[in-house]
Amino acid sequence: MTLLNFKRRETPQVSNGQVEHFLQDYSIEVMPRTAEKVEDFRALLPEGTRVYIAHIDGTPIEDMVATAKRLNADGYKVMPHFPARIIKDRATLADWIARYQGEADVKQALLLAGGVATPAGDFHSSMQLLETGLFDQAGFTRLHVAGHPEGNRDIDLDGTDKNVMDALRWKQAFSARTDAQMALATQFAFDADPIIRWADRLRAEGITLPVHIGIAGPAKLQTLIKFAIACGVGPSLKVLQKRAMDVTKLLLPYEPTDVLAKLAAHKAAHPDFNIESVHFFPLGGIKTCAEWAMANGGAAGVPAARTGG
Repeated sequence: MTLLNFKRRETPQVSNGQVEHFLQDYSIEVMPRTAEKVEDFRALLPEGTRVYIAHIDGTPIEDMVATAKRLNADGYKVMPHFPARIIKDRATLADWIARYQGEADVKQALLLAGGVATPAGDFHSSMQLLETGLFDQAGFTRLHVAGHPEGNRDIDLDGTDKNVMDALRWKQAFSARTDAQMALATQFAFDADPIIRWADRLRAEGITLPVHIGIAGPAKLQTLIKFAIACGVGPSLKVLQKRAMDVTKLLLPYEPTDVLAKLAAHKAAHPDFNIESVHFFPLGGIKTCAEWAMANGGAAGVPAARTGG
């Protein structure tokens, strides 16, 4: 059964200097099929925005490279996903890197295990991809790896975060061996408190990689609940379920105003807080997410076409 239809409303202008500062240099994620629907990225995204390209199993590498080429030509920093479990072998990885660099001048990558249960070949983790040395040999300037503020049951079947934390310690050590800048790009969450606790714990554990926190962009509530269940988002799912019980909110699209306002206030009060940037998952559409950033991000949300860049 479908939930009540959501009425589309204009995104209100919110005046919050802390949120505007927090959204500076935000990034966003696209897929080839969603990017095709965007007529002009420069009318939506600020100049130089980092754009991740999600590589879903079954997507031809040609489509990934073509999307990267288009975004690079528009002046954006392109960061394609390299999901270990869909990469057959070292030769395939080397080929992908060469294609991205040769055709789209890619210098950045997000390395992750990937969401498939059975590896297609030799790799099953981002650590194995890093250990090949191919990204360093190719001169990549930035390498991001996955972070999970609410754990990852694909990695820790017992519900703990032991394996996740061990992997983060390994990645922290690797950051001292690579010339590339590294950071954690996290799964999306809807509740600021678990995010703050997780980030503070990382610092206490000696993991100092900067965090690019995943935030779901505006979307219908049923869309977010579907993605939250599929991605194993735990404490945050309760936030959505509580919202679904509030009829006054059920009729309106979800917007990330509350979670970002709380994180921004925490960052303002604690400048050394290790969240460095916001990464948007535009689950309700790229245009909808970008328009929200324009309305709430001040100068940080102004698209390239308006700046003359």
